Amino acid sequence: MTPTQHGSQTFSPTPAQVDDHHAPAHHLPKAPTVAWSSAGCRRRTWISRTVLLTILAFQAALSLRLSNTAFQDEALYLTAGRAEVSHLLHGTAVQTDYAAYFSGSPRLYPVLAAVVDSRFGLSGARMLSLFFMLGTTALLYSFTRRLFNERAGLAAAGLFSVVQSTIVMGHLATYDAPAVFLLASATWIVVRTAGMSAPSVLLAAPVAVLAVGVKYAAGLYLPTIVALALLTALPHRRRSAFLRALLLVLGMSALLVLGMYSTDLSAGVRQTTTNREHGSDGAVFLLEQSIAWGGPLFLAAVAGGISYARRYRLHESPLAPGSSGPGRVQRSLLGALMCATALLAPAYQMHLGTVVALFKHVGFGLLFAAPMAGVGLTRLVGAHFRHTHLGIALWSATLCIGISQADWRFASWPDSSTMIGTLSSHVNRKGHYLSSTPEVPVYYLHDRTTHRQWQSVFGMEYTDGHGVRHTGTDAYWKALRNGEFDLVVLDGFTNPRVNGVITDALKGNPHYRLLAALPFHSASNDVRPHLLRTVPFVEHTGHYRIWLKR
Repeated sequence: MTPTQHGSQTFSPTPAQVDDHHAPAHHLPKAPTVAWSSAGCRRRTWISRTVLLTILAFQAALSLRLSNTAFQDEALYLTAGRAEVSHLLHGTAVQTDYAAYFSGSPRLYPVLAAVVDSRFGLSGARMLSLFFMLGTTALLYSFTRRLFNERAGLAAAGLFSVVQSTIVMGHLATYDAPAVFLLASATWIVVRTAGMSAPSVLLAAPVAVLAVGVKYAAGLYLPTIVALALLTALPHRRRSAFLRALLLVLGMSALLVLGMYSTDLSAGVRQTTTNREHGSDGAVFLLEQSIAWGGPLFLAAVAGGISYARRYRLHESPLAPGSSGPGRVQRSLLGALMCATALLAPAYQMHLGTVVALFKHVGFGLLFAAPMAGVGLTRLVGAHFRHTHLGIALWSATLCIGISQADWRFASWPDSSTMIGTLSSHVNRKGHYLSSTPEVPVYYLHDRTTHRQWQSVFGMEYTDGHGVRHTGTDAYWKALRNGEFDLVVLDGFTNPRVNGVITDALKGNPHYRLLAALPFHSASNDVRPHLLRTVPFVEHTGHYRIWLKR
């Protein structure tokens, strides 16, 4: 080493100083093979929660923007709830056997909704439904994240939150929102306990059975929950997976039998579900409506199921843990199960031949198809958000269709505020009344009248002064010609055949005079939303015609 000169002095480095001179100033860490890890972290958790909260806030805004007076089903359930609460608290006799024809137990949801309604009114009861639907979306995200990953969970929640059934059920005071929430809760328990001991799955049994008690049609989805209990446990506990499913079947069966034999709900189950009267709606029409109401999400679910069956890895990282997950057969079965569940309600209502409540029941099936739709959406977007525009296009199309259909749905019944205002001074607890939708005035005028005072346009029996018994349309004609009713309220479109008979019986009738003809606007019943036609609905102008006994 050549000595270094500093001024007049000569400096010669020592061997140790020579080694320090050649040593690097700092050490570079070993570069990772990939740029990020698929393992969970606090930052990813908070980002996912923030996005989920944004989805829930948007879902709430979509539901809260809907506005109309009480739908007849809402009015009926809340009135029944008031009667049941009065019976429980004061021992007041329930004058109507609601259990004989309700599609769910009148002692469950109607009681809860009536308690809320007594304090916060119809808006509070509808807000209760919104809380249930927001909880459903949150649970959907949670069990989809456990089945797949965060991205699939957020995509599933994002698609499910903007379909018509979710938006409408979130602002409708009916059985459907709590029933779908309980189904989502049972599914979450099944997925959450997949790696635990077999008896832990029994926690889902009472929740699933309670969903059936709230709405009997929820029983259609119990086999799916049992199959999920089996498929989700196979990768963790292959030997006990079948035992797990068997325990869940036995648990749910025992609770269902206990509920049926300890209550008087069997007649309601038979009349509204198992032995329901068949309608005249054609299979092609019902299929078209089902596609319009759930087609985009279902197609995404089918694409996701096929993609998931072909390739397991859901992370962009080639070193993602868990690459040795469920086999292709298990993945195919899971995808087929969740997609097929979305077809249960349409198939059953094609068997019944009725479109009544189909749009809500489609939403029940979409809850189970949504996880696969989340997978389909993430695969469409691609690794590292390569094709984000495609995902945005699919979600936007689902959103536009959902908003258009929800607006049409909430405008399909007339605003009854002016009609209720007119009736309020002519109704008391002694009269006998006939109405197209008696549930609505009974709900709004509950302090002046009861359900037993009102007759609907869907079936009647009448015995005249000579002891002759009349049924069907003849009963309406004879009763009106004899001045049986103190007030008649017709909307012009509910049960058109009977409406025409009543109108003819009132023409020139000396017992009645026309009190008022109140105009209203509603969505035309002849125009149905179509998957590819999201133009604004056609507005129908009608009149509430009110006749008063002289």
